[in-house]
Amino acid sequence: MIQDIYPRVFSNNYLQNAVPDEKSIIFSFKTENTIGLVLAGEDTENPFPKFGKISAEKYIFLFCVDDTKYFLADGEVKAEKFEYVSIRKVRYAENAVKLNTFAMFTAYHLYTWYISGRYCGKCGNNTELDSKYRVIRCPSCGNLNFPRINPAVIVGVTHGDELLITRYATDRKINYDALVAGFTEIGETLEQTVEREVMEETGLKVKNIRYYKSQPWGFSGSILAGYFCDVDGDTTVKIDESELKSAKWVKREDITGQPDDLSLTNEMMKVFRGGKV
Repeated sequence: MIQDIYPRVFSNNYLQNAVPDEKSIIFSFKTENTIGLVLAGEDTENPFPKFGKISAEKYIFLFCVDDTKYFLADGEVKAEKFEYVSIRKVRYAENAVKLNTFAMFTAYHLYTWYISGRYCGKCGNNTELDSKYRVIRCPSCGNLNFPRINPAVIVGVTHGDELLITRYATDRKINYDALVAGFTEIGETLEQTVEREVMEETGLKVKNIRYYKSQPWGFSGSILAGYFCDVDGDTTVKIDESELKSAKWVKREDITGQPDDLSLTNEMMKVFRGGKV
C-alpha cells in the first residue's frame, strides 16, 4: 500500500529548527475548482523540486524520509521547469515512484490543514505556527489547532464467493473498481459506520463485521479502516445514484482491482480474490 516504503523510513517528528538543505524536497500546492495541484516537473521518477531549484518566501518543515527533509513552500513561489499539475496525474504517471506519491499525499494533507487554519476558528483573528510543536496557535485567544485527521471506512461486503464491487458516481471522475466507503459521523463507532454506509449506498444489511487493516490516506486527510462483512439477508442491490454509478456482486476470479497497488481498497479486493478472506 501507499505507506509501505521499506527500507525507507518515514518520520513525522516535528523538527522545530529544521532548515532546507541541498537534498531537501520542496512541495508547493494550489487548489483550482476543488482540484488539488502540485508543482512538478517532467521527470516522473523525481517530479518535485529540490531546494535550490525553487524560491519561496517561507519554508515550513513537514517530515523526513530517512535523512531527507521535506518542506512546504509558502507565499510567492518561483521555479523554472516546473508547473502545477493535477495530483492524480503525478500519481498515475508512468514510472511513478510509490515513495513520491506517499510523500505528496502526506504533504497535501498538511497543506490543506495549514491553509484552512490561517484564521482562528474561535475568535477569527490571524493565527501563527507554533515554534516548538506542529500546531497552529492563535496569539489573540490562545486557541490551539492540531492537524486534523478524518476517520473513514473501506468495506468489503461478501456473499459466499462474491464481493460487492462498486463504481463511484460520474461526477467523482474516478473510473475504476472500488468498495463501499465513507466517513465516520459524530457519535458513531467504526462498525456502525460500516453498517450505515453499506445501507445508504447499496440498501444492504450486513453482519459479521470484522476489522482487516488501516491506512493513512493524505489526499483526503483521512485514516482509513478496512472491514470485511457478510451480507445479511436480501442480496438485491439498490444504489444511491448520488454516490455510486454501479454496484454488483463479482466472483473471486473475476475481480480485476485498481490501476496501482497503493490503496487499501485494492489490497482488500486482491486478498478476497486470492481466497484469503
